[in-house]
Amino acid sequence: MTKYVGDSTEIQDFSLWNKMEDARKVFSFDLEVTARCNNDCAHCYINLPADHRAAKEKELTLDEIARIADEAIELGALWVLISGGEPLLRVDFAEVYLLLKRKGLLVSVFTNATLIKPEHVELFRKYPPRDLEVSVYGATKETYERVTRRPGSWEAFRRGVSLLEDGGVRVRLKAMALRSNVHELPAMSKFCRAHTKDYYRFDPLLHCRFDGDKTRNAEIRAERLSPEEIVAVERADAERFGALEKGCGDLIFEGDCGPACDHLFHCGAGNGSFSVGYDGTFRLCSSLWAPGTTYDLRNGTLKEAWEQLVPRVRDMRSRDPAFLETCRTCPIINLCLWCPAHAHLECGAMDRRVDYFCRVAHARAAALGYTGGMPGHGSAAGPADPPSLDRDAS
Repeated sequence: MTKYVGDSTEIQDFSLWNKMEDARKVFSFDLEVTARCNNDCAHCYINLPADHRAAKEKELTLDEIARIADEAIELGALWVLISGGEPLLRVDFAEVYLLLKRKGLLVSVFTNATLIKPEHVELFRKYPPRDLEVSVYGATKETYERVTRRPGSWEAFRRGVSLLEDGGVRVRLKAMALRSNVHELPAMSKFCRAHTKDYYRFDPLLHCRFDGDKTRNAEIRAERLSPEEIVAVERADAERFGALEKGCGDLIFEGDCGPACDHLFHCGAGNGSFSVGYDGTFRLCSSLWAPGTTYDLRNGTLKEAWEQLVPRVRDMRSRDPAFLETCRTCPIINLCLWCPAHAHLECGAMDRRVDYFCRVAHARAAALGYTGGMPGHGSAAGPADPPSLDRDAS
């Protein structure tokens, strides 16, 4: 099984994961407990206002979460990631967290830390999460709040991180490289590594909204760095670029490209893991929203989704010659953000080339010194600003 790592900073040993895949077992799942957030970041693919009544009414109840968790454990799940939106917006967050912990699951949490209170620190100190990851949007108040578009969020973030650290709760910090904060990325990296010496990652690749909102998608595209800028920030991070160079032989296909067939899915979607949306929508991965690839867990069981939907989706194939002759045979696809899920979010079709992703891959390949033959997707050179993509998601 080829692992498309795209923007990962290391080539990992997936031996346990592969054993789980081979047995068609569930290893982990993501649980989006809300789509609401107290911040309003332009680059975000899911966030709705904190007081969004319709979204709140659709959120899974404790009983529904318990049922889904029980069914996941029955299928073999060991680990769950609680995410959002901002999961701490749920007034019953502690109950959700403890419910999952008491069922024997390893529990990770993604948060922006702005809502952290002493009671959260005590919860995490007494019942430690597997991981607690906090997003960092700037190194100064001006930049941080330019991204979050929420006055006071910088002080709330610093206070939340301090409360966690002072309480002895291990925190991992990560960042997004955006048009609005790229000038502070070195300072953000320094801040993150100072607080989490064993872990830091940043992501320069933004994908479109799950709800297909055209106005919000335009904001996301405006926050994207150009391919040349992405390569520049990756080169500037010795750890990240060194990992890319080290794994180059595994990332680039020579000769027979391996994934050259009409199957759409050559990734890990639905292999050992899945995602559950705040409204109970089952997806093979968090980004996969294409028609025919989702399942309503409020009107069916997880076992049905796993055993019936997943194999059917993973067997989906392309009949588009243009796609099959380009992306599907591309030796540098592992340097690209392309996947069926992201392609659908970008242009409404799972088997469509996305020009921006392609240009990023070519720029990365050039930076890594790869000069092998590549399909005619364009070149690493291009305008400084991200191009218009094929068409809006719908």
